[in-house]
Amino acid sequence: MTKPSDIHLSHLQSFLDSLWLESGLSDNTVTAYQHDLVAFASWLQPLDVTLVNAEREHIQRYLQQRMRDGKKVRSDARLLSSLRRFYRYLCRESIRDSDPTAMLESPRLGKSLPGSLSEEDVINLLAQPDTESALGMRDRTMLEVLYATGLRVSELVALTFEQLNMRQGLIRCIGKGNKERLVPLGETALDWLQLYLLESRPQLLQGQLTDDLFPTRRGHSMTRQAFWYIIKRYAKLAHIDKPLSPHTLRHAFATHLLNHGADLRVVQLLLGHADLSTTQIYTHVAKARLQQMHNQHHPRG
Repeated sequence: MTKPSDIHLSHLQSFLDSLWLESGLSDNTVTAYQHDLVAFASWLQPLDVTLVNAEREHIQRYLQQRMRDGKKVRSDARLLSSLRRFYRYLCRESIRDSDPTAMLESPRLGKSLPGSLSEEDVINLLAQPDTESALGMRDRTMLEVLYATGLRVSELVALTFEQLNMRQGLIRCIGKGNKERLVPLGETALDWLQLYLLESRPQLLQGQLTDDLFPTRRGHSMTRQAFWYIIKRYAKLAHIDKPLSPHTLRHAFATHLLNHGADLRVVQLLLGHADLSTTQIYTHVAKARLQQMHNQHHPRG
């Protein structure tokens, strides 16, 4: 006989499957939704309330408890987003008659300015790999491509030969939601790619066959975590003590383009942002940099 708890778990699993199948969300995003919903379900258990049957007052009490526990506003905003999507799914599937999140306001988020590197920092970082070795040449090429294109690290490590058009100097990038965009490489990144493909990549593979553009020494696909480790290692060698993230060079790409007069909508297309407001945050970074330069160099700054 099926237990009520099994039924509710099946609804949760069906929801998670729909995120992947219908919305094309990444595994990491689906896992984040699952984490939020399972945590809320666990909190509800002592109240003898299931995740499917929770009401607005339960969600409000849960958010209040999280606030007392010192959870960050951004974390609560993501949680509420997870809950909204879940209960809308239940209503759509006629599992519930009403959405308990309908009248709840999302926490107000301030604009978060992504950390970025100066152009001097980037030049210093790119100079760190030992290009006399096959691995060093691969790393230098990956860093050059990342800075030249603004790709997400996950997009970079997933690149295949099929996505690369050396003649036209373009990468056909497959981003979030399996959306495609064409991104120009620029002459410098193309030069490094040509050297890497002619000399270093064959040395790395030693006869192994793979479509991955940037394979590991064993011929496997590189993980995001592995490349993040590579960035941190070279940043340490470059004596860069600024806060870093896997998207550091993506942030630098966008900020430096805007600093040099690029149109915001062009940057939006290059980054693959669905919403212009996501790109607009970089204008704050660019303005902050311009203000800093004015204060530092103007005689009355």
